[in-house]
Amino acid sequence: MLRNKNWKTLAAAVVGTIVIALLLTMGDLMSITLMMAPFGASCVIVFVLPDSPLAKARNVVGGHLISTGAGLVMLHLFGDSTWFIALSVGLSILLMQLTRTVHPPAGADPLVVMLSHAGWSYLFTPVLFGAVLIALAAYGYRKLLATKSAALKS
Repeated sequence: MLRNKNWKTLAAAVVGTIVIALLLTMGDLMSITLMMAPFGASCVIVFVLPDSPLAKARNVVGGHLISTGAGLVMLHLFGDSTWFIALSVGLSILLMQLTRTVHPPAGADPLVVMLSHAGWSYLFTPVLFGAVLIALAAYGYRKLLATKSAALKS
C-alpha cells in the first residue's frame, strides 16, 4: 500500500509539471499567453485530489470561466478600485456556488484580471484554453490511476 501512495504522489507532481510546461511551451510557440498563476493551484487540486468534486472538469472549466467573466465585467463596467476588485472576487464566489462550479483556484482569477487590466480575449486565452487542457489532462490522469491501481491489486 505504501508503494501505491508513493507512486501517486510522484505521478501528481510529474503530471502537474508536464501540464504547466505544456501551457508555457505552447504559449511561446503561438506567441500568446496561455498561463496564469491560478492554473498552478488547479493542477494541485486535479492531480493531488483527483476524486474531489472540486477537481471535476465542470468545476475547473466552469469555475475559471465564471470567475474570469466576473472580473472582466467588473473591470470594464466599474474600473479597478479597491472595492470593485474585492467585489469581483465576492461575485465570482457567489456565481460559482450558484452554478455548482466551485473551484477555489478560480477565485483568484478576478484578481488577475483586475490587476492586469485584461481584455475580453483573456476569457479565451489563457482561461478557456488552459482550463480545458488541465481538465483533459486530469481525465487522462484519472484513467492512468485506475489502470495502475488495478495492476497493483493483481
